[in-house]
Amino acid sequence: MAPSTAGSRGKRADVEFRLPADGAYVSVLRTATAAIAARLDLTLDDIEDLRMAVGEAGALLLPEADDAADLHCLFYLRPGKLVVTVSVDSRHPSTPDRESFAWQVLTTLTDLTQVEYADGRLAVTMSMTSSALGSPGAARGAGLDV
Repeated sequence: MAPSTAGSRGKRADVEFRLPADGAYVSVLRTATAAIAARLDLTLDDIEDLRMAVGEAGALLLPEADDAADLHCLFYLRPGKLVVTVSVDSRHPSTPDRESFAWQVLTTLTDLTQVEYADGRLAVTMSMTSSALGSPGAARGAGLDV
């Protein structure tokens, strides 16, 4: 079941991944994110920022994952914009530490980042709009709309 996040808005994801919720697979997710982002009008810096942010989302979520859970990733592609939701099954998640390095990376490198817990799934949704669409940093704060 897909998480009900602001990134999805009831729409089917353009790309979906399901991997074991194990740190060894986060590098696969980071590489896939970079490949998908490269297909859009994102700059090389944007692609690297998003790749790192997805890795940090995994770092936040993996400790909260239930035993034998999967790491799910949904990608919503729009011209010059990518919304990514990374999630895990988690019966008793803790609130992300907003002072942690992982959270600081997420909020610094993406337009908008949010955490949601619904139906036993903890999800981090982030968006990246190409900085090539305006002056550097102009796209930041563009929101999660898909």
